[in-house]
Amino acid sequence: MIRKDDRTEEQKKTHTCLVVGTDSFLSGWGEARGGASYAAWACKPKNFQSVWRWVKNRSDMKRVRQTQDPYYPSGCAHLHIYVVNDENTEYPHPAIR
Repeated sequence: MIRKDDRTEEQKKTHTCLVVGTDSFLSGWGEARGGASYAAWACKPKNFQSVWRWVKNRSDMKRVRQTQDPYYPSGCAHLHIYVVNDENTEYPHPAIR
């Protein structure tokens, strides 16, 4: 499995909630050839509900679920963990603007 995590070591301690979806567009080809492609958004617990709604409303995400670290799903060919920046940062994530 290819696993890409955009979080810093410090963010891995604070952004512990993962909202995961199966990427219906990227699964089965490219880096996910022969398997599923999962996208996960790591957020602080206080932002979970907003991130959940944002991911759930994406048309390319199927089987949206919640999990926490460490996350190494079986049957997954590619996993990318994105960071949900806080509203107090220079570039806040669209899920919490």
